[in-house]
Amino acid sequence: MTNMTKVNQNSFASGYHFYKMFWVFFISSILGFVIESLFCLLRYGYIESRAGLIYGPFSQIYGFGAVIMVLILHRINIKRELLLFFASAFLGGLFEFSCSLIQEFAFGFISWDYSDSQFSIFGRTNLLYCFFWGILGVILIKDIYPFMSHQIEKIPNKIGAIVSWALIVFILFDFSISALATIRANQRYHGILASNYVQTLLDQYYPDSVLKKIYPNMIHVN
Repeated sequence: MTNMTKVNQNSFASGYHFYKMFWVFFISSILGFVIESLFCLLRYGYIESRAGLIYGPFSQIYGFGAVIMVLILHRINIKRELLLFFASAFLGGLFEFSCSLIQEFAFGFISWDYSDSQFSIFGRTNLLYCFFWGILGVILIKDIYPFMSHQIEKIPNKIGAIVSWALIVFILFDFSISALATIRANQRYHGILASNYVQTLLDQYYPDSVLKKIYPNMIHVN
């Protein structure tokens, strides 16, 4: 077991503090969005929205995935790369599988389906993407997180706390409006007319045409 970063007791986000994990989530969500966009460009030759939320370049799966890996895998000696790889592959695949289930049963949609790919695991993930999660996990724990943690701890205490809470409020709003818009889209799919002011606003500002641009790969599940 080894410590990946030196704890700065004077920092607003020392160790594995809530603020530190929020910034890991925030930064990793943006990095995930960039990774997904580049992957789409390299594989298909075009760029399309790979955002997970309505506002901002965020892919929250990568954000939450990074936090989970940091909190669980930091206890593994970073020199044991093979163990890090398999642990990351398992955690990443399990997390991706869980996200697909939650999205389907909570919102009536899925954003990916690997049923036609080799080594698919019920269409919710596959061994190839587990392999990618393994690689990302090793890079995250050995290189990205130590650097990220060091930079976060350089943020002045008062500024760090204020900026963190401003971003937390924004992200919570983004999550809420994205969830409500998706739930309302599922209701529209089933022919449920707007029956209150909130649903009317959602229909006005987040119709299917808008959501299709933000979530081009989102598929309704009966």
